[in-house]
Amino acid sequence: MRLTNFLFKQVDNSALIVFRIIFGLLCLLESIGAIFTGWIKRTLIDPQFTFSFIGFEWLQPLPGNGMYIYYTIMGLFGLFIMLGYKYRVSAFMFTLLWTGTYLMQKSSYNNHYYLLVLLSAIMIILPAHKNVSIDAKLNPKIKEIAMPNWCRYIFVLQMFIVYTYGSVAKLYPDWLDASVMAILMKSKEHYFLIGEFLQNEWMHYFLAYGGILFDGLIIPLLLYKPTRKLAFFASIFFHLFNSFVFQVGIFPYLSLAFALFFFEPKTIHRIFLKRKPFYEGSEVIIPPYKKPMLTVFGIYFLVQILLPLRQHVFPQSVLWTEEGHRMSWRMMLRSKSGHTLYHVVDKKTQVRTTINLDYYLTPKQKRLASAKADVIWQFAQILKEDFAKKGQDVSVFVDCRISVNGRSYIPFINPKIDIAATKWSAFKHSEWILPPKQDYFTR
Repeated sequence: MRLTNFLFKQVDNSALIVFRIIFGLLCLLESIGAIFTGWIKRTLIDPQFTFSFIGFEWLQPLPGNGMYIYYTIMGLFGLFIMLGYKYRVSAFMFTLLWTGTYLMQKSSYNNHYYLLVLLSAIMIILPAHKNVSIDAKLNPKIKEIAMPNWCRYIFVLQMFIVYTYGSVAKLYPDWLDASVMAILMKSKEHYFLIGEFLQNEWMHYFLAYGGILFDGLIIPLLLYKPTRKLAFFASIFFHLFNSFVFQVGIFPYLSLAFALFFFEPKTIHRIFLKRKPFYEGSEVIIPPYKKPMLTVFGIYFLVQILLPLRQHVFPQSVLWTEEGHRMSWRMMLRSKSGHTLYHVVDKKTQVRTTINLDYYLTPKQKRLASAKADVIWQFAQILKEDFAKKGQDVSVFVDCRISVNGRSYIPFINPKIDIAATKWSAFKHSEWILPPKQDYFTR
């Protein structure tokens, strides 16, 4: 009963209204930015094909300039979210389009893209258009100044899961000895003014352990009033640093926007929405659909908690196989590269052909197809299909060596197995992935 009263207690909705405006703006900027930075051209137009998520191979980019139109429409829905116009429809359509572009390519896979899928879906169900919106102006009957308390804490819990898993994932030797951070910073050596500064060893340790502490503590520190302001200022430094150094799109600014739900509603109202009446009450309104609603939320968060744990089902390290890596909040944790040869053997003539990857793949796709097991498997299927169109039934063998976190290159794929003839299972270990040497991850 206490939990029910807590979740359905009415609070001022200023934080949600402001968050909707910021969220919509960032969705607009992410969509339009992808056009003007050339991301769409490099990722969705230039390649002959994209490596979509397995099972979504049918989901390919639109031909010609279709993806520019796709992202323009998506940006328009972001604008509508910001303005609160046809809000539910706009939020749903943005979620649908963003999820589509997320699933249709893995070359630029990013945990933050997955997070935006989740957040945009959450935004559909929230009453974020009930004030300071075109919808409320056109239909004053929907205008409200309060919202149930769960509208705040659904974000708090979601981000707690994200940050906690991000922190725990860093607790492994290569991160703790700052060697991973040294590799990451080496690629930033050319940065103006700070490039050389980022090469200092003490800086690597500061960033490595600072990342663990920030991810692990930021949500509790924001929830605790005496440390809230200090935690918020630490967030500003942390996220702006990530934005500049790692260039991770809108995520740093979206993360800062979540601070709206940690400060007192009166503070948010005073700073951002003085003209809007402030809700002073503490009424508890329990909707008739409480049970199914809490059941859906319970299932959703159970999946969010369990999904990142699936890596422990597999017999080999996720650092090596990456089985269970995606959608697990394993953010910028390792450096991985590979040297790979694909050999196609005609089953009838036994003629062996070594594939020129430049003929099929972009430079970024080549890096993926040289180090990531699922992409190697997908490319083997693509090669088999391509040769089948020429009337040849072929086997595909892969000679692949990879390096993890700057270590030596060692065999990754069994070169004697026809990868094109194997089946893929998302929850079963691929036996054609060779195990690393016993002492490979010891320095």
